[in-house]
Amino acid sequence: MSDKFKAIVINQDGDNFTREVKSVDRNFLKHGDVLVKVDYSGLNYKDALILKNGARLVKEFPHIPGIDFSGTVQESQNNKFKVGDEIILTGWRVGEIFYGGYSQYAKVSGDFLVKKPNSLTSKQSMILGTAGFTALQCSFAVKAREELLLGEKVNDVLVTGASGGVGSIAVMILNKFGYNVTAVTSKSSNEKYLKSIGAKNVINKSDLDKEPKLLDKGLWDGAVDTVGGNILANVLAQTKETGIVAACGNASDIKLNTTVMPFIIRGVKLWGINSVNTSIKRRQFIWNEASKLIDFDKLNPSIKEISLDELLDTFPKMLKGQTSGRYIVDLNK
Repeated sequence: MSDKFKAIVINQDGDNFTREVKSVDRNFLKHGDVLVKVDYSGLNYKDALILKNGARLVKEFPHIPGIDFSGTVQESQNNKFKVGDEIILTGWRVGEIFYGGYSQYAKVSGDFLVKKPNSLTSKQSMILGTAGFTALQCSFAVKAREELLLGEKVNDVLVTGASGGVGSIAVMILNKFGYNVTAVTSKSSNEKYLKSIGAKNVINKSDLDKEPKLLDKGLWDGAVDTVGGNILANVLAQTKETGIVAACGNASDIKLNTTVMPFIIRGVKLWGINSVNTSIKRRQFIWNEASKLIDFDKLNPSIKEISLDELLDTFPKMLKGQTSGRYIVDLNK
């Protein structure tokens, strides 16, 4: 490896918070037993929060953020991995308490890594990244209704925050499962794109971002919610009997203004999705399924490749709701 390489380093000294692209060496990397040459990382909402001010998630400074990455093993003291293995990392609080993927080289625990399936390229794995991995988990949760009810079909499903990284991929997967997908977005300009990736209907988030009823007309056999707050409360109130709502985000609000009524009257199930600590066995299953469910040709128009320097200009726009689709960071750009 090179003696020096580029990384985004964040630091805090009192009230002074800084972020910059710096040249560092391998001695700067202080965690783990596997050294990876990073190909791609992603820009997730959590990354944007950390880049802004650490988001109370980063406990020690200086720090390298970036909660997901793909790349190739350069050195390994872990018997599960050897030089040349292509890997994917998401979760495990990498980029929060462990140095992350906004670096041309990363050193992490081999227990955090998944071997990349041959059916995916390194770039494709980060086109999905944490967002895609979360969307896959959410979609399988909705599909689980068919197994729980011994084959009863899921038909009508809803995806909130559908123009975002998780939502857009969930729309595609749920369509691939054969469901009628209604996508929720705040931007009418996204309707054409959402329909191109599998949405049958598109509605504005204002239809759901209001004071929730105890129960509303049952519309959905299942739903993927990426935003929380009143939108999630209304989704629960509109879910049909025995429907499953997979909740994975809080971009709207962390509070949930609901009652027990959807759960005890209709048997609705609220399925929380924790992408951080998912078992390696389940991770490997999900990544192996990914290529069967994702049409990358349809996703590609929504993918923006950026450099580390461009990342520092992009993350504030994400926090202001001015981005859509998926941003991936090319560490060789």
